[in-house]
Amino acid sequence: MAGMDALSAAQKPLTSASNAFGALDSSQFVKIIFTELTNQDPLAPSDSKALLEQISTIRSIQSSIDLTDKLQQLVGQQEWTSAAGLIGKRVSGLSENLMRVEGTVKSVSRTDYGAVLNLESGARVPVQLMDEVLGAPAATTGAAA
Repeated sequence: MAGMDALSAAQKPLTSASNAFGALDSSQFVKIIFTELTNQDPLAPSDSKALLEQISTIRSIQSSIDLTDKLQQLVGQQEWTSAAGLIGKRVSGLSENLMRVEGTVKSVSRTDYGAVLNLESGARVPVQLMDEVLGAPAATTGAAA
């Protein structure tokens, strides 16, 4: 019973909030459930319906986290594909040091912050900071015979 009293004391600050469980991540929620199961009196177990609802909530939270992760991966792949399609095109935008640049995309790099366009001038433009695709590079004069 001492374990349950400690658990109840630990939960009191959370229950005073209007959305107490919304502030918990899934690992914290699972820890609370397992602590409750470990410390409950075997002769007077907790309500199984409430426990099933809590487990269902855990699954729902984990499903939402998994869906968010998958969507972020999909967005990252779409950004990479779009950036690769800009190789050889002339673009303008803000460089990594927030300077206005314009030039032809030579290659694309994958970074922790997303796709980055590497311009022939050496400038690097994160895709999120690109503001215009100007088209094909300007033709050079003096073509070789």
